[in-house]
Amino acid sequence: MIDLRSDTVTRPTPAMREAMWAAPLGDDVFGDDPSVNALQEDLAARLGFEAALFMPTGTQSNLCALMSHCQRGDEYIVGQMAHTFRWEGGGAAVLGSIQPQPLAQQPDGSLLLADIEANIKPDDAHFARTRLLTLENTIGGKVLPMDYLAAASELAQRRGLVRHLDGARLFNAAVAVDAADPYAAARRICSHFDSVSVCFSKGLGAPVGSVLCGSRDFIKSAHRWRKMAGGGLRQAGLLAAAAHHALDHHVRRLAEDHALARRLAEGLAGVPGLAIEAPQTNIVFADVSDADRAAGLLPFLKERGVLATGLYRLRFVTHLDVDAAGVDRAIAAVRDYFKA
Repeated sequence: MIDLRSDTVTRPTPAMREAMWAAPLGDDVFGDDPSVNALQEDLAARLGFEAALFMPTGTQSNLCALMSHCQRGDEYIVGQMAHTFRWEGGGAAVLGSIQPQPLAQQPDGSLLLADIEANIKPDDAHFARTRLLTLENTIGGKVLPMDYLAAASELAQRRGLVRHLDGARLFNAAVAVDAADPYAAARRICSHFDSVSVCFSKGLGAPVGSVLCGSRDFIKSAHRWRKMAGGGLRQAGLLAAAAHHALDHHVRRLAEDHALARRLAEGLAGVPGLAIEAPQTNIVFADVSDADRAAGLLPFLKERGVLATGLYRLRFVTHLDVDAAGVDRAIAAVRDYFKA
């Protein structure tokens, strides 16, 4: 089965399993798991932050970030298609009493600076206090340009907002910016934010885990929220070791996933009734012009041994468990469907 539903479906590599097996362990609730501590210290240093906190999931990491930055009745500005608004169960509003102010995103995934500025509320009791700007990079597989990040950050700082980045696929963005030195590119991206959440189970191939980075005081607050949210784990070093192995060994190879996504897009180009969006990283989106044809596509692909998703658009995601032969099989299956 060629599984292109997401880059979260990967299995740990043999080398990653060895790293997990060999990991020294402690009790992370007491703060003495050496493998967790090593991951937190390493990632914070690489990305230019004072501290970091290992989280079970990216959803919890973003939630703890928003609840650490904002108080009840505060507001965060966010894109309509951002995970922190649309795809994480409304946790900030439900659990944090934080009001989202969603804005329409541009075709490149950005929020217009004028829209951001226009939606910052005045200091008036009639309004929730606008406290936070939240961006996502990559967003729908697109990379937010560095000059845009600088401009959005400057606007936020000038208007007294703190800045959070959902960097679930931060290193995909970094590889797209500078494949020769993605760690430096990631640090440059993060320099525009007060906090960043990085996911290790997307793209990087770890089975579980995200890390939230920020100042020491911010991470202290996030640690308290993590406890309340049930995220305190005991011998979490088993999982942190997998993430640390991914950080050391799976970042530069993301360029291979990006190349496979381009191969997939090029192979599907020109199929009648199928419009392909050229990928910037590892996600290929496609639109089927005929709704009736669209309804039968995913079941047909599954019969041919290819899995994809169609939650709102047809989506294929490349990752370390997919190779060129698998991509070519997917191309052939899609082409066969539209020839029928």
